[in-house]
Amino acid sequence: NIVIYPGTFDPLTNGHTNIVERAAKIFDKLILAVASRPKKKPLLALDSRVELAKQVLSHLPNVEVIGFDGLLADFSSRHNANVI
Repeated sequence: NIVIYPGTFDPLTNGHTNIVERAAKIFDKLILAVASRPKKKPLLALDSRVELAKQVLSHLPNVEVIGFDGLLADFSSRHNANVI
């Protein structure tokens, strides 16, 4: 099973990290989908949010961090995810 955990993660918090760590034990692969969402005027640029998440979650081998812009449904289809 491939699960997607979407959000802006501006910034990634200990709560987000806790959810990822628990979900990573349940699913074969977890994709942290960092949404661009420029209309929300995030504090950090997308690249910074993605890099921060990669660093924080690097201890989890089945977690991948990917930035995206567009519809979550399209992103999910591209990555063959079956759970959001």
